[in-house]
Amino acid sequence: MDIHVQKNPGNSRNTSFPLPGEITVWLPTPESEALMGGLPQGFRADVWTGEDELPASADTVEVVVPPYGVGAARLARLAELPRLRLVQLESAGVEWIRPHIPEGVVLCNAKGAYDRAVTEWVVGVALSHLLRLPRFEQARRDGRWDYTYTDTLEDKRVLLVGYGALGSALAPFLTAFGAEVTAVARRARPGVHGVDELPGLLPEADIVVLLLPLTETTTGLMDAACLSRMRDGTLLVNAGRGGLVDTDALVAELCAGRLYAALDVTAPEPLPAGHPLWSAPGLILTPHTAGSNTSPPAKAMAIAKAQLTRYASGEPLANVIGDAGY
Repeated sequence: MDIHVQKNPGNSRNTSFPLPGEITVWLPTPESEALMGGLPQGFRADVWTGEDELPASADTVEVVVPPYGVGAARLARLAELPRLRLVQLESAGVEWIRPHIPEGVVLCNAKGAYDRAVTEWVVGVALSHLLRLPRFEQARRDGRWDYTYTDTLEDKRVLLVGYGALGSALAPFLTAFGAEVTAVARRARPGVHGVDELPGLLPEADIVVLLLPLTETTTGLMDAACLSRMRDGTLLVNAGRGGLVDTDALVAELCAGRLYAALDVTAPEPLPAGHPLWSAPGLILTPHTAGSNTSPPAKAMAIAKAQLTRYASGEPLANVIGDAGY
């Protein structure tokens, strides 16, 4: 989606907005400017790390790159910024901030920054499961020599539920191991199934990978009915958002020993003490770290820098989040 942001449109939010000689942007950390290799010409930066007290430039800031995971009360303060025109995220997911974007402000995400990191995580947990690494680690802790045959990605049927930039990046890595990939997206297109076909595709998969964003239509997508359609022994991998899955239904399947899962995201998140996922069998669990290696922060800031350049020159913005939440 291409969107041009007018610098001084004369609407009710900005009737007193002078034509700026320098554009103010808020960055999420003191290191952000260095990560992006310096600001584009014509910009000045303040840092807002999500604290309650806003920077002194609150009356002039036009672009905010907020830190991920700021609480709702502080995100609500975006409505106090009279000249705000653009919120550029350093995350791919938008559900945490979308309800707090003021009317008339454009929201863009960092699509593409996490593709390689999440790809490595998905391949890593799939191989860990197939090679029985959790089982062997437990045997080591117990002091047991637990020989058994392991499995392989070769010839496995992998269902990618979500086939945007991330799914397209992941598919070649899976096929390089000899897996057979079937792609599912919100809408069908040549070579890609629509999400409405998902119930009929689930019984054929050995591994189901969730990569969708969390929206009104994807919340609870993998409910008890969908999970029941997966064959015994199928691995469910969730690298999207925890709310895509009915947690109670998944716990029931894990405890019955019918399905396996690898989760980087959960609902709720973080998991509270005593939650059944902590002790569920057949589960690989990581604390939302799939995109947390050393590469994505610099990539996200490079995306932000390119966006600032577009904004200043009046070019169409990239990665604009529409009404549907993607």
